[in-house]
Amino acid sequence: QVQLVESGGGLVQPGGSLRLSCAASGIIFSMYRMGWYRQAPGKQRELVATIASGGGTDYIDSVKGRFTISRDNAKNTLYLQMNSLKPEDTAVYYCKATWVSYGENYWGQGTQVTVSS
Repeated sequence: QVQLVESGGGLVQPGGSLRLSCAASGIIFSMYRMGWYRQAPGKQRELVATIASGGGTDYIDSVKGRFTISRDNAKNTLYLQMNSLKPEDTAVYYCKATWVSYGENYWGQGTQVTVSS
């Protein structure tokens, strides 16, 4: 019913770039705040970036200036452009949707990003 499907992950060298996508279905996409989270091996899941329905964005300090979160409401799709990638960016990246008015949220299955030479 409700599905968030991430894609675009893979293996990239340090300094390289990747663009992640999250295709949403079963929700009124424009009503949801969207976010990207990541979980590295042996670490807790952490917030990376969020984007509000109106387009306002927030980032954690470690990715600021390197990552850009965006959304296309007409395509029900969330994006994360990742530039100047570092080995410490290696993690499984997850898409999250939150209906702020009701506290409802959903998670995708994740996509692996590996930054290594």
